[in-house]
Amino acid sequence: MDVLFLAADRTMECSRWSVAAGEVVFEQCPPLRPFPVRKGKRLAPGWWWSSTTGRLVPYGSAAMRLHVMLLDRDSRISSLAARPLELRWRDPSGVRAHVPQLMLRFGDGQAVLADCTSRPELSQRQRSLASAVGHMCTAVGWRYWVLGPVDPVYRRNVTWLAGYRHPRHRGGQALAAAVHEAFTEPAPLWEGVRRVGDPLVVLPALFHALWVGRLTGDLSVPMHERMPVWVQGSG
Repeated sequence: MDVLFLAADRTMECSRWSVAAGEVVFEQCPPLRPFPVRKGKRLAPGWWWSSTTGRLVPYGSAAMRLHVMLLDRDSRISSLAARPLELRWRDPSGVRAHVPQLMLRFGDGQAVLADCTSRPELSQRQRSLASAVGHMCTAVGWRYWVLGPVDPVYRRNVTWLAGYRHPRHRGGQALAAAVHEAFTEPAPLWEGVRRVGDPLVVLPALFHALWVGRLTGDLSVPMHERMPVWVQGSG
């Protein structure tokens, strides 16, 4: 099994997967190739500014954009990259190759390759591919995920919060501390905001705190002004 990737000077490298998986920092590699523009698709390829890395992460579909957003909010993840490597292997049908859409790494060093789909069930071909890639990842201590549909309410809530993911929405240290203090005990969103000050100033800081996880609430139901909000770990 081999792996292809772009080195720092953007030359193509080919190494044994069993060796490179433990030596190459794939999340720092540029994408092997751009995502194609497909006629008839509602969403063209684009770029997501990642609050995790402070860099742009390319995406090629609506499903991939959704999961880049959700992974970007996961505080356990320290790195996130798109298409940094290509796996090649042989099976009875010949040489096969696959470029996973995403590579992420957790803070504890665990590495994961992932592909995204909008369909609730995989085709036979997709299941076969997922099985092969999954075995290759397991062999080197990595993991492989197929990321599928997401609850629409949760998706809408996180999409809203993502608009406040940039650190500029945190506000100053005094405002961030006041927002934290207002929700030390669970409180309805609007009541806590009004205790802090002008909603036009406080709400962006509140939504940023919900994005980064300093505050939390039940995002499985639609967000509203009476939604209970509390400091992470205190509810």
